[in-house]
This record gives sequence, structure tokens and C-alpha cells, in this order.
Amino acid sequence: MIDHALFDPATIDPETKALNAEIVAAHAAQPDPWSLPIADVRARRRQGTQASPAMPRSARAETLTIDGPGGPLALRVIRPKGKARGAYLHIHRGGWVWGAADEQDPWLERIADACGFVCLSVEYRLAPEHPYPAALEDCEAAAVWLAGPGRAELGVTALTIGGESVGAHLAVMVLLRLRDRHGLTRAFRGANLNAGFYDLGLTPSVRLWGEERLVINGTDLKRFADDYVRDGIDRRRPDVSPLYAELKGLPPALFTVGTADPLLDDTLYMSARWAAAGNGGHTAVYAGGCHVFVRYPGQLTERALELIDRFLMALA
Repeated sequence: MIDHALFDPATIDPETKALNAEIVAAHAAQPDPWSLPIADVRARRRQGTQASPAMPRSARAETLTIDGPGGPLALRVIRPKGKARGAYLHIHRGGWVWGAADEQDPWLERIADACGFVCLSVEYRLAPEHPYPAALEDCEAAAVWLAGPGRAELGVTALTIGGESVGAHLAVMVLLRLRDRHGLTRAFRGANLNAGFYDLGLTPSVRLWGEERLVINGTDLKRFADDYVRDGIDRRRPDVSPLYAELKGLPPALFTVGTADPLLDDTLYMSARWAAAGNGGHTAVYAGGCHVFVRYPGQLTERALELIDRFLMALA
């Protein structure tokens, strides 16, 4: 059961309150991203801004290329310093529109070394140039490869999957496709799902959020869905929004979300349905945490990352 006190503003620590105020002010001082060409926003994100500082790229990273549905598909690989105990298939955030496989190397280095996992981040095709289901098909291809020849090539047996925001959405959709299309119900032992976007028809917390951009706002999430899904496709089809899918037979999941996240309802609803399906796992809600708050250093982030480490290590 989730502690109701987490939703009391008085429980938010001063460090988190200050960080959230800084993020809102930094976004307010920048141009609206929807007023700029997508290529410019992508470039700004890669370089880093005050609102979204760039994470350093890992000197340890390598690129592995497999066959994908749209051509060669790149996987960014970060190996553990010691013997590999398993693999973690990572799917990055960015609203299906922005982001890249090399923009979260420190997270993946941490998982590689703390958990002993080979981390692979998928360089999936982005919308609107490549709308639904291109990104999903790329991630599906990576998962099928990892569950097949990838195990032997990497020398691992234990497989896990995860992502942030739309990366969490894609991770769940991949698990559903593995179950329904490939007969690989238990190929992955667990899922690390951070602040996922599970209902492209928009949950109440998204609809009621407003325009304050604490990392993202309600308009951003609607625009992401508009760019990813073509007109005429039902946004709440189970093969588009996993919140409405049959979830039985999926692996245990760790759901992570902050109370100051427009996608709070997405995680609360999905984690409840996950539990009702008998899949097991844990839901961790953090007072005052913004959208994907783990990208910002602080005590709240360290607590969340330590729990993620423990969850993943238990799956090896």
C-alpha cells in the first residue's frame, strides 16, 4: 500500500523543493521547444541546457549492430568491469521524438558495475519521421535478438529490461509482443519502469497538470503522442497504450515515480493492473520527485537508484 503522506507537500524535503523550482525557472527562461525545429531541440538536448544538463558519454561504450526492421539497428553497449551476471536492455526517454541511446551513460555504467549486467541501449527510430510502430518494432527486434543469439554472443543468461518515460512504455509493449508474437513469455526476468507513459489517451494527472514545465507539462505529453501516433488510430488501443492490454504472464516490475510528475497516474494505474494480473513487483513513489527525477543528483535520486540496483541484482 502506498503511504498517503507522500502526497502531503509538507513531506517534500527542502533539496527536492529547491531543485523543482530551479527546473521550472530554467525551462521558463528557454524558448518553448515546440516553437523550434525538432532538429534544433534534439541538438540542444545533446549539448545540454540549464534545464536538462547533458550526461557525460562513457569512454567504455561500444556499438553493436544487428538487423532491424528499418535497416541496421545500433545498440549502445556498456559492459561491467567484472564478470557479466546478466544483461539489461535499456530503452531511452524523449517522447518518441527526442533522445538517443548515448544520453544516459552514467545510469547504465552504474547498473553495469553495481549489478554485473551488460547494458544495451536501443537507438530506435524517432517520430514524427518514423511514427508508430517504428520505435516499438526496433525495440522488439533488439529484445528478440537478445533473447536468442544475443545471450550466447554476450555470454549471459539472465535478461532484464527497462526504461524511462516513453522508454518504460516501449519496454512494456516489448514484453507484450514477446509474449503474444514470439512465445517468449519469460525471456526477461524483470522490468525496471521509471515514470512510464502508459495511456496515450492521457490520464487525469496529465490532463489536469497545466502549462508549468517541471521537466515536462501536459502540452508536451499531448504533442509527443500526436507526433508518435498517426491520426485515425485509437490512442487507447491495447497495442498503442499498454495500460489497456491484458497483462497476465509478464515478469515482476519495479515502478518508480515522483509525486510531482504529470505521469503519476500512469504509474499508479499501471502498477495496480500489474499487481492485479499477478505479475509481482514493487511500486516506489517519491515525495516531490519530478518527471524522471533520477537524472538530477540528490538524496532522493540516490534512494531511488539504490532500490533499482537491489531490484535488478535480485533478478540475476
